Amino acid sequence: MKPARLTAGGTVAIVAPAGPVPPDLVDSGVAVLESWGLTVRVGPCVRGRHPELGYLSGTDRDRAAEFTAAWTDPAVSAVLAARGGYGSMRMLDHLDWTALAAAGPKALVGSSDITALHEAVGVRLGLSTLFSPMPASTLFDPTAAEHLRATLFEPEQATVLAKSVEALRHGVARGPLVGGNLSLLAASLGTPEHRPAAGAIAVLEDVTESVYRLDRLLTQLLRSGWFDGVAGIALGSWDGCGALDRVRTLMLDRLGPLGVPVLWECGFGHVPRSPTLALGVPGELDADAGTLTLLEPALA
Repeated sequence: MKPARLTAGGTVAIVAPAGPVPPDLVDSGVAVLESWGLTVRVGPCVRGRHPELGYLSGTDRDRAAEFTAAWTDPAVSAVLAARGGYGSMRMLDHLDWTALAAAGPKALVGSSDITALHEAVGVRLGLSTLFSPMPASTLFDPTAAEHLRATLFEPEQATVLAKSVEALRHGVARGPLVGGNLSLLAASLGTPEHRPAAGAIAVLEDVTESVYRLDRLLTQLLRSGWFDGVAGIALGSWDGCGALDRVRTLMLDRLGPLGVPVLWECGFGHVPRSPTLALGVPGELDADAGTLTLLEPALA
């Protein structure tokens, strides 16, 4: 199912499922969203911090309650994660999925650690979601914000997701987009939210993981069968992961033998001007043309 597009005058909620959020970035992100004609509700954990574990914005139950309250609020059309960090997986078992399903489809917006929520919402609620730069992140620059705005309000105008300069393997693939942050995808193996890439276009990115760690993560996904039947692969950014030529060599070594089209450096992830990707929505990866596009609008 696709959530409905937003309209001016609508209400959205910002939540903090993972790490604590810099207050100045919250304020600037809210200002951008309000400039789109939206009413913005900010959850209590967005300006909070766990009393003992300072890398979390609040306790697992508090973060789950914040997310549930936002999602089940009938006035809220979209729930946006303020930022990533770590912690989304910790709160999944505290969510009331029956109540979330009863609330109806809503747009989930976020990336990085929020990959865990994308997987969970996709599997448990059957919804497409938006893997996007987040409003309280330094990567929420004007270009990234505008692509998110277009995806939310005018999804027909935001079907071009990426243009790559290089194909690691040529060809054309079609299928729904799945994936997100490589580390979180590997960490989800064996969980109820595990969602393999069979018949899909896998979109992958990560940040500050050395090449040998990327190797281990890819090998884990390969050996688990996550890539079995994948239609194509779009590779995003690898900022802080070492020399890009070494990362490229690794990707070709691990993913080339799959025999499917693979695009290199598609420009999404932990980099400026990142586009919003619609997970669960059918897309086309044309490695010959170097493009990743949606075959239909991200939202209804």
